[in-house]
Amino acid sequence: MKREEMTINKNSIIDNLSLPIVAAPMFLISGPELVIACCKAGIVGTFPALNQRTSEGFEQWLVQIKTELAIWEKETGKRAAPFGVNLIVHPTNPRVQADLAICVKHQVPLIITSLGAVAELVQAVHSYGGMVFHDVINIRHAKKAIGAKVDGLILVCAGAGGHAGTYNPMPFVQEVKKIFQGILLLSGSISTGQDVAAAMQMGADLAYMGTRFINVDESNATEAYKEMIINSKVEDIVYTAAISGVHANFMRSSLEASGITKDLWEKKVKVDFGKELNTEAKAWKTIWSAGQGVTAIDDKIPLAALIQNLKNGFIAALKKQQTLLKKYNV
Repeated sequence: MKREEMTINKNSIIDNLSLPIVAAPMFLISGPELVIACCKAGIVGTFPALNQRTSEGFEQWLVQIKTELAIWEKETGKRAAPFGVNLIVHPTNPRVQADLAICVKHQVPLIITSLGAVAELVQAVHSYGGMVFHDVINIRHAKKAIGAKVDGLILVCAGAGGHAGTYNPMPFVQEVKKIFQGILLLSGSISTGQDVAAAMQMGADLAYMGTRFINVDESNATEAYKEMIINSKVEDIVYTAAISGVHANFMRSSLEASGITKDLWEKKVKVDFGKELNTEAKAWKTIWSAGQGVTAIDDKIPLAALIQNLKNGFIAALKKQQTLLKKYNV
């Protein structure tokens, strides 16, 4: 089979969605239940490979996701949205090659790479017609990813949950569009349908949303985590490198509950947590990440209900744009 025949139509990941949304892969939060619910609802569902403790377990999750979506498509006659896997491409991840081989074996439609853009990985995914999106927080990272021939760039802007950047989304989108013709995803404090519409207005192809999906029934977040999301506002989000050595956003209350004071979270390097929190995975179980978009979240609901709310807000925003066109005679 020729390479051209195997390539997925790059517009298909956009055109076949019910909303232009990718549910971001969240460490310890995203699992098969959330991914499957997203894909059935018509948005891209994703999860980190490392949310499974072994490569064998990771493969079992892939089989579960593919099997349940195939059964659902057969029973309903509908087409599920694509799903994706996040691979941490970094020398400290000893599983990356094994997990990539599993992704190739199961022809995972979308691979999201973080902490490294590697041309060989992109080639491996392209070999079966898959696509690769890469997280970037600045232009230097974007250029490296473009050089690796990724299909999409995820612009992780100020206020995003997890490992966030510091750029304002408006100039970041415009600067990247000057050098990249592929799919652009915008990340950072996107919580409502109106936010999704705004991302499209700024020039993004897809909204990349994480924090908003923590508080759905299908996520693996604890009830205490979800309650803290509801009770947190913009000023409660702390941007610190003290947890993993890489700057990320966390909720102030979870930092304080773990004994991490302002003096500690303002350190430029990773804090030594000692025996109780001697790995990043253990730290993230008790120190909870979230983006500034928490200010718009005041509920815990099933994913299907969230998607309907997002659709309603998206439609309302587009209608408002039409009203503005008439108001200003343009």
